[in-house]
Amino acid sequence: MTGGPGPEVVTVGETMVVMSPTDAAPLERADRLRLGVGGAESNLAIGLAGLGHRVAWVSRVGDDPFGRMVLREVAGGGVDVASVALDAHAPTGVYFKDPRPEATGVHYYRAGSAASRLGPGALDDPRLAGARLLHLSGITPVLSESCRALVAHAVDDRPLRGALVSFDVNHRPRLWPADRAADVLRDLADRADIVLVGLDEAERLWGTADPQAVRRLLPRPATVVVKDGAVGATALPRTGPAVFVPALRAPVVEPVGAGDAFAAGYLSAVLRGLDHAAALRCGHVVAVRALAVPGDCAPPPRRRDLDGVVDLTADGWAALDPVGAGLLDGLAGCDGTAVADDGGAHVGTGAAGPGNGRGSR
Repeated sequence: MTGGPGPEVVTVGETMVVMSPTDAAPLERADRLRLGVGGAESNLAIGLAGLGHRVAWVSRVGDDPFGRMVLREVAGGGVDVASVALDAHAPTGVYFKDPRPEATGVHYYRAGSAASRLGPGALDDPRLAGARLLHLSGITPVLSESCRALVAHAVDDRPLRGALVSFDVNHRPRLWPADRAADVLRDLADRADIVLVGLDEAERLWGTADPQAVRRLLPRPATVVVKDGAVGATALPRTGPAVFVPALRAPVVEPVGAGDAFAAGYLSAVLRGLDHAAALRCGHVVAVRALAVPGDCAPPPRRRDLDGVVDLTADGWAALDPVGAGLLDGLAGCDGTAVADDGGAHVGTGAAGPGNGRGSR
């Protein structure tokens, strides 16, 4: 953002270094680890940048090798990182993936991280002015009291004047249990303009079993989007009928990051002025690509592919085969299998939903 136009979208939140066994073995038996970078807000930023938007990511990282790695990776995704502070007194957060037959676990080493020292002043950078959208998630308020104050400031005081505020609930039970998180996340979400939440999250947090019940709990946002994994997603505007779009069926390699990808596709369509059905379809297409690769992010779909699915009839969408239609073109092995970083193929083919709220970290 030096001399050119400012960002169209601003995202705020922590990104960490992620370490995972190269051979998908449980951590206690792993002898080699693969380094990567993971963060819900930076995943979304990279997704939106890939879809042609000018995006700035706001955060703090340690003035250490991991922090420099995070900055390099996020900037390499086309995201402006000029508003990320280097902290000489706190480290970059780290987490480990622990692959298990029953499910992949996550172990966090982030207490006292640089990002936990974020506060309301993080959004004072004048280079952020003029943004159309400010995106937040429910991960940030659990990191520290100052981080919670940052999110409250963003939804209440609207420091980026004129920007819509989107909020992805992104409840992480490993960070705070539902009984502590429920009221905080409901209150913050209800003060945003656009809310994205997984139905499983809503049931865990608030005991709500259907999208309409979620909408009643969150009456103030202009739109609430409820994602129901492999079933589909529903947009519930404050006025007008709910719109449901079923999920696509496609190869699934790893679900992590699919929720962030769905949010990127959906919010990109909102910024383009598309209607609810078109925005949900765009979210599904971007999520399908994330599901078909290991790791959090996949190369973006071609704009003509997104435009093509927007123009489909309801029957045409229901019959759509993402592989046959070329929606997974450009992803290694997406002729029906997906190739992992270790060169092997470990894929389950089924309905590919937007992740039930499961983004990164």
